[in-house]
Amino acid sequence: MEKLKPMLWSVMKGYTKEQFVKDVIAGIIVAIIALPLSIALALASGVTPEMGIYTAITAGFVISFLGGSRVQIAGPTAAFATIVAGIAAQNGIEGLALATVMAGIILILMGVCRMGSLIKYIPYTITTGFTAGIAVTIFVGQIKDFLGLSVVTEEPLIETMDKLAADIRFINTINLQAVIVGAVCLAILIVWPKINDKIPPSLLAVIAGIVMVKGLNMQVNTIGDLYTISNKLPGLTVPSFSFKMVQILLPDALTIAILAAIESLLSCVVADGMINSRHRSNMELVAQGAGNITSALFGGIPATGAIARTAANIKNGGRTPIAGMVHAVTLLLILVVLMPYAALIPMPTIAAILFMVAYNMSEWRKFVYLVKTAPKSDIIVLVLTFVLTIVFDLVVAIEVNMVLASMLFMKRMSEETEVAGWKYIDDENDPDSINLRTVPKNIRVYEMSGPLFFGAADKIADIHTKDFNNCLILRMRSVNAIDATAMHALEMLWEKCQKQHVTLIFSHVNEQPMTAMKKSGLYDKVGAENFCVHIDDALARGAALGKE
Repeated sequence: MEKLKPMLWSVMKGYTKEQFVKDVIAGIIVAIIALPLSIALALASGVTPEMGIYTAITAGFVISFLGGSRVQIAGPTAAFATIVAGIAAQNGIEGLALATVMAGIILILMGVCRMGSLIKYIPYTITTGFTAGIAVTIFVGQIKDFLGLSVVTEEPLIETMDKLAADIRFINTINLQAVIVGAVCLAILIVWPKINDKIPPSLLAVIAGIVMVKGLNMQVNTIGDLYTISNKLPGLTVPSFSFKMVQILLPDALTIAILAAIESLLSCVVADGMINSRHRSNMELVAQGAGNITSALFGGIPATGAIARTAANIKNGGRTPIAGMVHAVTLLLILVVLMPYAALIPMPTIAAILFMVAYNMSEWRKFVYLVKTAPKSDIIVLVLTFVLTIVFDLVVAIEVNMVLASMLFMKRMSEETEVAGWKYIDDENDPDSINLRTVPKNIRVYEMSGPLFFGAADKIADIHTKDFNNCLILRMRSVNAIDATAMHALEMLWEKCQKQHVTLIFSHVNEQPMTAMKKSGLYDKVGAENFCVHIDDALARGAALGKE
């Protein structure tokens, strides 16, 4: 059973001065990247700019200190923006703080109860659908500031469709100067990464926006025009609570906790692949819980692992939690020294940054790919999650689609399950038995049994490809069905084999999995010659490869 031990305690045993220097440099660079993002995400969440910085400082430090990942960078993320905005509008900052503390407690309980592995039961179609939906809501929420619209309504606009309707209604108030500033900043964000990958494009966009508005005296709203900027250190504030408020906020707290768990563990998995490491999922959940509680008590908003910032940390040499802690300390210094200058940042610049955040998190290519290749039941869940996230909110989308995904899964399993008499597959009288066959040393054979679906797809990730020579055979005669999540896992396995120069061979693939593989394009990637009807053919194919 996985130990609840922070990764920091493990990595410090062999820590060197050289790695400390790399971690400090990576932490400072990530802090520079996180600064405009934290401000932009705070504004998208309907709270003041400094609350985004408070979150990155407090949650970022605690999650790195206690976390189960070597390189995770935590802070405010786009996934929470719409949820936070809704809670803050309906229940105020006090209600938001209480919901965040509750979510933190739930996350700690999830980690203590060893529930880190249960996140795999959230289908890939649901995570893809609501991620794309959140991206659309963020994009729509920034149209007003990008175009410089003067939107006047009797009540605050919370729902995405209401914001879009208001933008259309007040489109005649467009400010061309705001559009010019936004367009220039957006162009910088798109073009600059192709020129230089050292200097963060968001930092350049902020500088360009300030220079344009102040230097050319343009009539464009800045953060200082709409918000009071403070560079005060966050103070400890315990939110007042009552049983009634706990009841009201429980669904929101559960949503924050589930989303924080999913996003942070996904970020850990991505990071593991980049540094060839393995995170401690349960410890990471405990750290996420502690980080969110700390954030709420010190004036912040919900936080989780940020994939983009984590990747930037890795690319710049960060390999231990020290980098994440340095990132938080650097932001603290920036808060005290430079925060007043944040008032000069134009709102169209913030909108442009969030447009890019929305585009990057939408992963529209994956969305389109799933719509084209996934089974119809998975497509229904994907599209419905996407639509419900935009039209209603994430709480409704997750609740409805988890139930729908479970029902469709049970229907699929009932259609594919067959009741038959017992048969010992490895009996020596079975002509298909592998026990009586000689397997060459260059070959590893894995036998798969039962339906491959989202709850079992992680087993594919556990297949080893390093401790043998050049051939991996997957024997699938007992696999009758496969879904989009498992297909995604097989594609990841194929990519891993490609990197390690291992040939992937399939033996006895049944009708439904074969149809799914052809539809997804995996059949063409693997090659028709590597799909064998019988295990003897697969072994012969692998033996021939071993002689090459």
